[in-house]
Amino acid sequence: MPPLELKGIIPATILPMSADFKPDFNAFQAYLEWLLDQHPVALAINMDTGEGPQLSPEERRQTLETTSSVVRGRCPILAGVMGGSTLDAVENAITAKAAGADGLVIFPNAAFRNTPLDPEIPYQHHKAIAETTGLPMVLFQLASIFGGVLYPREVLLKLLEIPQVIALKESSFNAEVFAQTRETLDLADRPITLLTGHDRFIIGSFLLGADGALLGYGAVACNILAEMIRTFHADQIKKALAMKPILQGLADFLFRDPMLDYRARCKAALACIGVITREQIHVRPPMLPVDDLEYDRTQDALLKAGFSA
Repeated sequence: MPPLELKGIIPATILPMSADFKPDFNAFQAYLEWLLDQHPVALAINMDTGEGPQLSPEERRQTLETTSSVVRGRCPILAGVMGGSTLDAVENAITAKAAGADGLVIFPNAAFRNTPLDPEIPYQHHKAIAETTGLPMVLFQLASIFGGVLYPREVLLKLLEIPQVIALKESSFNAEVFAQTRETLDLADRPITLLTGHDRFIIGSFLLGADGALLGYGAVACNILAEMIRTFHADQIKKALAMKPILQGLADFLFRDPMLDYRARCKAALACIGVITREQIHVRPPMLPVDDLEYDRTQDALLKAGFSA
């Protein structure tokens, strides 16, 4: 596959689950086909939206293999990689590559929350994954609510020394941090793609310099996000801004507090528009699926936003 071009929408996919909290891979295949028709530049598998951290290694492998069998080279596949140690993360990355991943999104390790953070800790972690797999890598700056870390500038610049690093997903949910991260990436000796992970702040992210988007919101609204990003890349700013009401209205509903419930809300939204069934919207405990009242509210939010399959 040619070098990864990530300047567009990358949906972080959901994973349909049955009432016994097992992945429904048949439903997942149909969902992937639906997404592929909506012009993603890549698919992100085993991310938070797809409950990757809650899956077993075997489930993550099977999810990637299923994705690869459906995609068949139509777009790149990015795999979320996590692990309690560097050895775990390397092993998970090797498995992801063997299962069909074209690139990796490296979740922050708990050790990165060390204060002050020695740049060698995240550097050696990412370097080990890069040298073992050789795959292109996306750094992941993640808000603390998701168990993540915000990299100080000196740490981020050290990570950019790794040649396999081609992009960064910025999910601080803080506009000031986002702008500072854009400035830091511009100091690199090669272009680094900035992917917004701000589901609540999508339009604003592009005004602040995002090149693309890797979003859980893309699991539901891939098509309109793809169109919005194309208009930004064509310097049609007013046209892009005109899409804000429909994009922001649904984002404000799906990603309202408590924000971690967004996974269940996204699955409910997909059921409401007929992409999956209501029996496939379960999420793995201890998180809870939406109740009947929330499901009805989701239908109303979709109707107001004008979304359909």
